[in-house]
Amino acid sequence: MHNEHDPIDALLGQVCRLHHLRVRTLLKDSGVHRGQPKLLFALAEEDGLTQTELVKRMQIAPATVTKMITRMEKSGFLKRKRDLKDQRVSRVYLTDAGRALKSELIEISQSIGEEVFAGFSQEERILMQRLLLVMRENLVRVTGKKSPDF
Repeated sequence: MHNEHDPIDALLGQVCRLHHLRVRTLLKDSGVHRGQPKLLFALAEEDGLTQTELVKRMQIAPATVTKMITRMEKSGFLKRKRDLKDQRVSRVYLTDAGRALKSELIEISQSIGEEVFAGFSQEERILMQRLLLVMRENLVRVTGKKSPDF
């Protein structure tokens, strides 16, 4: 396997790939793709957001949000409606199926968290999060990118 002498970037890459694989596996039966739960949770918090508002909240590219909405609409988890005051604006709403999916996605998220952090103390979890936030801020500073959605 690997040892403590592996470069940090190699370890981060391996963790990200394995996490991605696990998320994809757990989401497979739910009918949503990786990244889409974040959109669902944003709408569960405040239904009827515009695509522009979703882009700002999720901090991802507009084209990515559009693709997510289109896929999730086809799957029956959400619907778009024209704004009553401004017909140029489209608002996004959860369907009953989308609302019902929320609890399943919360369980999946908790399960992944438990699997990833098995063997970690609460202090280690907090420290890991703090260290990753500092790493992200360092990379935002040097790249000028505020979002991981390149």
